[in-house]
Amino acid sequence: MLASRLQQKPIWLRLRSSSIGIALIVVLISICVLAMSQGTIALSLSDLSSAFLRQGNPVYQTILWDLRIPRVIAGVLVGASLGMSGAILQGILRNSLADSFVLGISSGAGLMAVLLLSLGGLQLWVPVGAWVGAMLASILVYGIGLMGKVRTTERLILAGIAISAFLGSIQTLVLLFAAENRVQAVLNWLIGSLNGRGWEEVRLVGPYVLIAIALGIAFSQQLNVLNLGDEMATVMGMSVVRSQILLGAIASLLAASAVSMSGLTGFVGLVVPHGVRLLAGSDYRLILPYSALVGACVLVGADLLCRLGTIEFPVGAVTALLGSPIFVGLIYRRSRGTA
Repeated sequence: MLASRLQQKPIWLRLRSSSIGIALIVVLISICVLAMSQGTIALSLSDLSSAFLRQGNPVYQTILWDLRIPRVIAGVLVGASLGMSGAILQGILRNSLADSFVLGISSGAGLMAVLLLSLGGLQLWVPVGAWVGAMLASILVYGIGLMGKVRTTERLILAGIAISAFLGSIQTLVLLFAAENRVQAVLNWLIGSLNGRGWEEVRLVGPYVLIAIALGIAFSQQLNVLNLGDEMATVMGMSVVRSQILLGAIASLLAASAVSMSGLTGFVGLVVPHGVRLLAGSDYRLILPYSALVGACVLVGADLLCRLGTIEFPVGAVTALLGSPIFVGLIYRRSRGTA
C-alpha cells in the first residue's frame, strides 16, 4: 500500500518533472556545443557544423573529432558518474555530507589506478582495478563504521576521511618509486584532468558508466524506501543491508569509472545533489537522473573554463576551488541544524 503511494504523483508534478528534465538536457547540449567550439582555435557555429559533417577545413575536422568531441564525451561521463554517485551515497547514509571522496571510495580507486599507471602497459585494466580499489575501500570504511555494533553516519564519514588520508599517503610513496618517465603522467592524473582524453578512454570506461547509471535509475525506488527509515523499510519487506550493499556497489562503480578516466576530481558528487534536491524535491527517481545531468553540465562547464585562458588548468583544481567553500557552508548549516 505504502509502496504504491510512493509511486503516485499528481499530473502537474509529472509535467513539471518532465519540463525540468528537458531543460537540463537542453542546457547540457548547449554547454557541450560551446565546449566543442572553444579552445586554442575557436570554431564558429558554421565551422563547427561543417567539421561535424566532415566537410570543409580538414584541420577543423581533426580538432573536432580527434580532440574536442571525445574530451566533451569524457566530461559528460565523468560528471554524470560523480553526480549520481554522490546522490546515491547521500541517500544510503541519509546524510548531505556523504560523497565518494569524503568516504574514501575515490582514494581507493585512485590508489589502484596509480599502481597500474606506474607499472605501465596496464591502461586497459585501470577501470577494473579502480573499481576493485573502490570496493575494498568501501568495505574497509563500512567495517570501521560498524565497530561497536552500532553504525553511525558520523563514524562512517570520519572513517572515510581517515582512510582517504592513509591511501593518499600510499599514493605518494608509489609516486616516489615510480619510473621517472611515468611520474608526470601520474601527477597530471592525480590532480584531475580531461586533457588528452580520447576515444580510447571513452570506449574503455563508457560502458561501465552507462551500465552503472542504468542500474542506479532502476533501483532508485529502493532509495526512497530506505529514506523512510530502517524500520519502515523492513516492514515493507526490504532487506536494508542488502539494498545498501547493492546501491553502494553501484555508487562505487560510478566513482571508480570517473576516477579511472579523469583522475581525482573532487566536490562534484558532494555539491550537485544539493542543487538537484532544490529542483526535484526528495524523490530519488528524479534526483538520480537529474544529478547525472547536472553533474555532466558542471564538469563540462568547469573543463571549458579551464581552457579559456592562455594556460590550461586541470579541471580537478577548478572543481575543488569552487566546491570547497560550498562544503564549508554545508558543514556550517549542519552545525546550525538547518541542513
